[in-house]
Amino acid sequence: MERYLEAGLIVNTHGVDGGLMIKSYCDSNAVLASLKTLWIKRKSGYEPIKVTRAGEHRGMVLAHVEGINDLDTAMRCKNTTVYADRDDLPLPEGAHFIADLIGLPVVNADSGKVYGKLADVTNSGASDVYEIDTEKGKRYMPAVAEFVREIDLERGIFVLPIEGMFDEI
Repeated sequence: MERYLEAGLIVNTHGVDGGLMIKSYCDSNAVLASLKTLWIKRKSGYEPIKVTRAGEHRGMVLAHVEGINDLDTAMRCKNTTVYADRDDLPLPEGAHFIADLIGLPVVNADSGKVYGKLADVTNSGASDVYEIDTEKGKRYMPAVAEFVREIDLERGIFVLPIEGMFDEI
């Protein structure tokens, strides 16, 4: 498992004092804004950046970090992905990081039939949606308790889909 997880993208600057506008990839902007350290991926590894203050602002996270104190320096950070150490992110019991789920086999919980591999997880507003790569193309399934019976990071995602969802596979 990767230690550092994508947490957001610096999409713009804010003000002349080096403020960074970050689009959050976390469960909420509040989670990203609570982090005291962000990480930037370099060729030599991950570099820590200390967050001096952060908060939610217009649907994004407005952050100030050590070493970025002016607009010119902040401009050079645009389109940079920021990462979080998985140990710094809250994870409720029974929950999993999406990065740990990608690539897991999606398996029928009753028959053991493998439908494919989890390619992506998106959020439709009501719930997360699994994008599953199958031999016959992509299939989509709500990631809700009615369908998802068990997630085992070693064995896969065990599901009981509705009739017709995977019939032709």
